[in-house]
Amino acid sequence: MLHLISTVAAEAPAPTGSQAPQSPFGGSQLILFIVAMVAIMYFIVIRPNSVRERQRKEMLSSLEKGDKAVTAGGIMGTIVGADEHKVVLRVSEEPALKLEILRTSIARVIKPEQEKEGKKKK
Repeated sequence: MLHLISTVAAEAPAPTGSQAPQSPFGGSQLILFIVAMVAIMYFIVIRPNSVRERQRKEMLSSLEKGDKAVTAGGIMGTIVGADEHKVVLRVSEEPALKLEILRTSIARVIKPEQEKEGKKKK
């Protein structure tokens, strides 16, 4: 097999100075290909991430007292206080247990209306 490849390579004419190897893409085709790849990356990776980040910022800015929240660590509780950077979660009624956490550690918010709808479906 190796002998066959070397024989075929030896029979191929060597390119001269005026015969540069041709690429499969011409200059304009290469630019078009690069633009298409950038567009595909934008619509598959960048745009969905920016949409998700915008939704997360809206969710964090709309935190209110009485909302049920789940932290990134999996702790569930009811929001009893909030300021610009921190949120106070009531985790337990008896004994009364409140946790002060960073607002950015809230992973999900369950509004009281959503919780009632979820119970009706079951």
